[in-house]
Amino acid sequence: QVQLVESGGGLVQAGGSLRLACAFSGRSFSTYNIGWFRRAPGKEREFAAAISRSGGRTSYSDSVKGRFTISRDNAKMTVYLQMNSLNVEDTGVYYCAAESKLWGRQDPEGIYDYWGQGTQVIVSS
Repeated sequence: QVQLVESGGGLVQAGGSLRLACAFSGRSFSTYNIGWFRRAPGKEREFAAAISRSGGRTSYSDSVKGRFTISRDNAKMTVYLQMNSLNVEDTGVYYCAAESKLWGRQDPEGIYDYWGQGTQVIVSS
């Protein structure tokens, strides 16, 4: 059974940084591509970033590209999302998700098999 637990959320001022972590438990972490999604207040959940099972490929939404960096440590079975230059539009609940299909378009929610419970990020102006 795969479980994902997010951590690292909190309150930060605009322009600041946070690093989120997604801890994986279960078998075969290195066979999963991992994605980060977020849900802003009153909005649909949206894709933010994804990383391939080897860490060799990444994908970002236009809204976070150049500010967020996704990485993974397969030995620690953890995926990170480094978020810099945060703005109030980045406020929301951040979720990580795992899927074991071939790498391709990583933004559709439907390709992911497992989801975490989310961690809250609040960016104040």
